[in-house]
Amino acid sequence: MTTLIKAACAACLLLSAAAHAQSNPEANLPLWEFGLGAAGLSTPSYPGADERENRVLAFPNIVYRGKILRADRSGINARLFSSDRAEFDIGFAGALPSDSDDVDERAGMPDLGPLLEFGPRLKLRLADLGNNRRIRAELPLRAVIEARSGLHVRGTTFEPRLAYEMAGERGVWTLETNLSVVLGDRRINRHFYEVAPQYATATRAAYTAESGLIATRLGLFGSRRINEDVRLFGYVRYESFKGAANRDSPLHVKDSGVSGGVGVMWTFKRSSRRANGGETVDPALM
Repeated sequence: MTTLIKAACAACLLLSAAAHAQSNPEANLPLWEFGLGAAGLSTPSYPGADERENRVLAFPNIVYRGKILRADRSGINARLFSSDRAEFDIGFAGALPSDSDDVDERAGMPDLGPLLEFGPRLKLRLADLGNNRRIRAELPLRAVIEARSGLHVRGTTFEPRLAYEMAGERGVWTLETNLSVVLGDRRINRHFYEVAPQYATATRAAYTAESGLIATRLGLFGSRRINEDVRLFGYVRYESFKGAANRDSPLHVKDSGVSGGVGVMWTFKRSSRRANGGETVDPALM
């Protein structure tokens, strides 16, 4: 069960990153698409860590454009409300695990298991600039659940985000840049930065974590369609930890960090039914 949960957390992370590679708008697109994807990722072991986690992972490439249940360019979610200017959904995200034996500052402390984030998100379209360009805001509130020896709630995060996105004709290429801040309650900050007395050493003082700012993020996501079935994608994200609430923790050793990844998605099966409720078409034309 734990292995399956870890796989699900990794899949949420990859699908969240790969979601930016899906074409838009969805008018007359298939209701669902199915395929495979693979990606190489590199991220800090946790916010403010000096060591990194590097992974090469495979994942199912699933797109479903239902009126409520969605697996698309916004990630995996259930869309509860939608209008020309606003959407409200319940969605998922994920984070990779970290082995404390591989992180000098956490030596002898419990491992950081894979994280699954779940909760509501409000999306606002702030401006339509024409030529497939627009500005939007996102306000996701997430409960963070760790999958390590069972499921454990590790707190709550709030990450207001401002994004600028653009796309080529018929979604041949997509590009998005976004700026966000990550705020966490005391529980999630304890998960990353607290040092309980039993884990204190001569070089690692006991520390009580506080709620507040975790990171400021600047991200760039892009994709390019090679043909009707194959799309390449990549992302890079810079994180600043200056001003973070727990910079004094002995586990917080860097003021900045960079994450990145590249991948490929292959689609080999599509629905003949249209996402917008249109008529079916000859599968040979897909």
